[in-house]
Amino acid sequence: MRENSKMITFLTEYIRHPRTTGAIAPSSRYLARKMAEQIDYKRANTIIELGPGTGVFTKEIIKRKAPDTTLVLIEINETFVKQLQSQFKDIPNVHIIHGSAEYMEGYLKELHLPTIDVVLSGLPFTSMPEPVSTNILNRVSEVLDEDGSFITFQYSLVKKAFIQQFFQSIKLKKVWGNLPPAYVLSCKKVGN
Repeated sequence: MRENSKMITFLTEYIRHPRTTGAIAPSSRYLARKMAEQIDYKRANTIIELGPGTGVFTKEIIKRKAPDTTLVLIEINETFVKQLQSQFKDIPNVHIIHGSAEYMEGYLKELHLPTIDVVLSGLPFTSMPEPVSTNILNRVSEVLDEDGSFITFQYSLVKKAFIQQFFQSIKLKKVWGNLPPAYVLSCKKVGN
């Protein structure tokens, strides 16, 4: 799908579902690279991407991951799910799930994945209701391996303290090449 068409689709979905889409345009390739660079691909056997949208981060992960690494995409928006299926359906070890991140444990049980090495999130925690954000971050914390990483981005640091309730260690990187500029948060359960 051409970039202009993706932008129009993304804007349309933002207008229809602002709480779950969270932005008027897909993330930039600079932000996608910065997010994907946070993953230790030598160690990551299982990666979940929450809210992959049009697949900007997904493409960067697929470029870098080992062929036998399992990648699970969980997307709530049906329009985006269809785009993801169109783009990634023929790639081995990529599972596309139309559903909510709140129910990730059930999806992982169906795929026989007991723990996850990396959870990468494009979810808009700032615009989501706090109980939903709390449920999702609780689920992430439960499925993540003890040494696992949670990687997310936010346009402001207003939710940093909230996220820190679930992850003791947070490293920040600012990405200026995104509109608006964004913060990448690399989180661990324990300090390191």
